[in-house]
Amino acid sequence: MQNVLVVGGGKGGLAILKLLRESTAMKVTAVIDPNQLAPGIAFAINEGIPVEKDWINHLDESVDIIIEVTGSEEVFRQLREARHPETVLIPGSVAFLMSTLLEEKEELISKLTNQSYFHNLIFDSADDGMVVIDPSGKVTLFNRSAERMVGASRKFALGKHIHEVIPGSKLPRVIETRRIETNQELVLLNGMKIITTRIPLIGENHQLFGAISVFKDISEVVNLAEEITNLKEIQTMLEAIIQSSDDAISVVDEDGRGILINPAYTRITGLTQERVIGQPATADISEGESMHLKVLQTRRAVRGVKMRVGPMKKEVIVNVAPIIVNGKLKGSVGVIHDVSEIQSLTNELDRARQIIRTLEAKYTFEDIIGSSDEMMLAIEQAKLGAKTPATILLRGESGTGKELFAHAIHNASDRKYNKFIRVNCAAISESLLESELFGYEEGAFSGAKRGGKRGLFEEANNGSIFLDEIGELSVNTQAKLLRVLQEHEIVRVGGTKSIPINVRIIAATNVNLEKAISDGTFREDLYYRLNRMPIQIPPLRTRKEDIQSLSERLIYKINQDYGRNVEGMTSGALNKLMAYEWPGNVRELENILGRAIIFMNYTDKMISSEHLDILDQGASGHEKKSSGITVDPEGKSLAELVERFEKEHIENVLRQNNGNKTATAKQLDVSIRNLYYKLDKYKIAIDDMQ
Repeated sequence: MQNVLVVGGGKGGLAILKLLRESTAMKVTAVIDPNQLAPGIAFAINEGIPVEKDWINHLDESVDIIIEVTGSEEVFRQLREARHPETVLIPGSVAFLMSTLLEEKEELISKLTNQSYFHNLIFDSADDGMVVIDPSGKVTLFNRSAERMVGASRKFALGKHIHEVIPGSKLPRVIETRRIETNQELVLLNGMKIITTRIPLIGENHQLFGAISVFKDISEVVNLAEEITNLKEIQTMLEAIIQSSDDAISVVDEDGRGILINPAYTRITGLTQERVIGQPATADISEGESMHLKVLQTRRAVRGVKMRVGPMKKEVIVNVAPIIVNGKLKGSVGVIHDVSEIQSLTNELDRARQIIRTLEAKYTFEDIIGSSDEMMLAIEQAKLGAKTPATILLRGESGTGKELFAHAIHNASDRKYNKFIRVNCAAISESLLESELFGYEEGAFSGAKRGGKRGLFEEANNGSIFLDEIGELSVNTQAKLLRVLQEHEIVRVGGTKSIPINVRIIAATNVNLEKAISDGTFREDLYYRLNRMPIQIPPLRTRKEDIQSLSERLIYKINQDYGRNVEGMTSGALNKLMAYEWPGNVRELENILGRAIIFMNYTDKMISSEHLDILDQGASGHEKKSSGITVDPEGKSLAELVERFEKEHIENVLRQNNGNKTATAKQLDVSIRNLYYKLDKYKIAIDDMQ
């Protein structure tokens, strides 16, 4: 082994020391450098090599080679003169060259190491499995995805033949054919299906280095394809729904530009896609502001907004909602309803309701408002009577709600699924009433239909019939009605055959039937048949504690009828209603509230006492009439006092209408026939009223 003396501990000396450390043929005996802080000195000390500041004592025959790396010509000359003749002196330039070559070698090794690291990192980061074999078929690369799919570790796979790792692999065939095989299906031992692409690795000189296989789990591809298919199906379905909708639909993006409309939109607005798609959301508006833009600004839905759209200024109602996906605003969708179509449907609904009202009852006991003792007693009696087939007689003043009770009784009975027929006995002339109630046979009178006609009693068979104003029936019709109650059968006008019927009769009257019996205008036997279960409905003046709840229900109903939005009434208005005597009962209350709401400003939300000025006139007049009866009662009965009040009230209304009987009957809410009866009963002269 040759002994080496290194003179110089700088960068060059450090490089020579690193190079000689790996050599087995040379040994460094010492490092000479006056600068004990040089990097080569620190390295020598760490390696256990002697360090000196001067080389004089080291130039004997034991040193075989001196390497001068100070770069000084003077130091090189001194070493050359002082060295042993057998010692080889290597100049600093040669040492510098060796140092440079050594650094380049280390840098190249580092680059190659890093390249290999990054290549492995890239391969391991790929989702696809990758396997590389050499020309002999041995595995040289096996990434993590290949480990996961094949079920074999990299440690096991590297260096083994590909068939030991993946039996049935066609990768060796690619080495033989040198041809690329793409999208080939293969089933692994664990049952997984993969799609693989095999590529031969060929250098610039057509030298074969091996082959690589890149493969993917086919189940992922299938799942992705299914998701895409499902998305397309959903998209197709949504488009079909939008296109087939009768409601007009428009969609805008987050910038407020149209991206979709359906045929119904074109039909209602008269605007084609060319005039809407890609245009601002205001393009279709004739009157009003864009609800799309408002929704995009506020991110809140709007509903029931009226506006006009299109060249024909079609009146529509618009509902618009924002489209928010994962918290981000993507646009808005609007649904447009044609007001004319809504109005047409409303009219059809009203006509249907009119038809239904003649066939079935529409109110229940829940619709009857009242918590006073008198009203609760009437309701309990009505509920009790509803459970029996007995005839019910509803008694009470006009406007107290007798028809409401009749509806509720029918709906609470076991006949509620059958017809409910209503008949106002005072509204039909006497000549037609009998044929309407009992029907007629063919040829019974001139103008009779061929084949005859069923009467209302037959129509109501197994159901209920409500006979309102029964006190107005003629004596002849009363006799026929008595037969129905006694025998449960009818005879048509012009017929002789009895027709059995099963009908519950609910009668109502505001007439004093006892007085009518004494006057001979009402049959006593019919009275006892009808009066089997009488129910007295109290007038409003005796249950004023119900006025507030009644008013709330009536205001809600009037709001719907008149398209208003009145919220209620002030305490002053309620006090004024409570102070009034209500001769017209609930019907008059509805009339007063309706009149007040009509004359209110649209900005007013509460009915105040000023809106009820009409009650001041009515109250003063009522007080006068009341004082005329109560100041000098003369020991008269209640019935006589009521008749006196009724006569005076009819005379006052006749004077207001200058003796016009039709207007008077309308204001009194009685039939003209009933008015004539009252005029005759109280001997009221019309001439004095004109």
